[in-house]
Amino acid sequence: MPELPEVEVVRAGLERHVLGATITRVDVLHPRPVRRDPRGPEGFAQALAGRRIVAARRRGKYLWLPLDDGDALMAHLGMSGQLLVQPPDAPAERHLRVRLGLEGADEGRELRFVDQRMFGGLSISEGGAELPPEIAHIAPDPLEAAFDAADVVRRVRRRTSGVKRLLLDQNLVSGVGNIYADEALWRARIHGERPGERLTVTQVRELIGHVHAVMTDALAQGGTSFDALYVNVNGESGYFDRSLHAYGREGEPCDRCGTSIRRVPFMNRSSYFCPTCQPAPRRRRAVPAGGSPVVPVPD
Repeated sequence: MPELPEVEVVRAGLERHVLGATITRVDVLHPRPVRRDPRGPEGFAQALAGRRIVAARRRGKYLWLPLDDGDALMAHLGMSGQLLVQPPDAPAERHLRVRLGLEGADEGRELRFVDQRMFGGLSISEGGAELPPEIAHIAPDPLEAAFDAADVVRRVRRRTSGVKRLLLDQNLVSGVGNIYADEALWRARIHGERPGERLTVTQVRELIGHVHAVMTDALAQGGTSFDALYVNVNGESGYFDRSLHAYGREGEPCDRCGTSIRRVPFMNRSSYFCPTCQPAPRRRRAVPAGGSPVVPVPD
């Protein structure tokens, strides 16, 4: 699934190519991608026709195009969604789902939503130009000016869940997915199962710094592409997969100590880590029956 850097690459591309364009027509070629819009395919198309795109914004894995009437065209790429800017006469992509004709953008282009698996989608957010109310509950992401690292540190240290689960909690910090969680944890030398409450302020602060750094590095390389399902608006792949230290490297030597990277199941996915650099947390010793509480074993 595209994570924050990949979605930001798409947002920046849209900002370059469609800002100021007027939507002249909308062709919904499959109803599923607009299933979240209560207007239905025809109402969705009618509401967008004639509207002008005035900005391109993002929070976490969501992006939206504010319109001149105060509404916004909101998009989530899901597992395989792509937003492509194409010439009108370009051949239709195999999984093309929605096509928007644009006037005043790069001498007349089309904005195309392509989605093989159709977990993503488009919808119109009424009054959502600044921040769509549908995603107002999502926490700011590490690249936003509104991101409060000190608050995230405090909240992490109050939780008993493993720190990787906390990084993936979009109500705590948005935009972090499986790839960048593993990479940040590797950089911080922290095992993903370490409970948040058993991390020091310094450890959490440094981990958040690594989250920011790994996403910034990925963004500079156009994101991470393992296959043709993630591309930018021009259909180009990112190259950060060549710089990964943990994710997807099972059995390969750790770039820091040489130990083989290990993979374990995690929430219907996988976690990758170095067992030497990121030792698993020790279990707390049980309190004996009738005895006094035992101090937890330090990590």
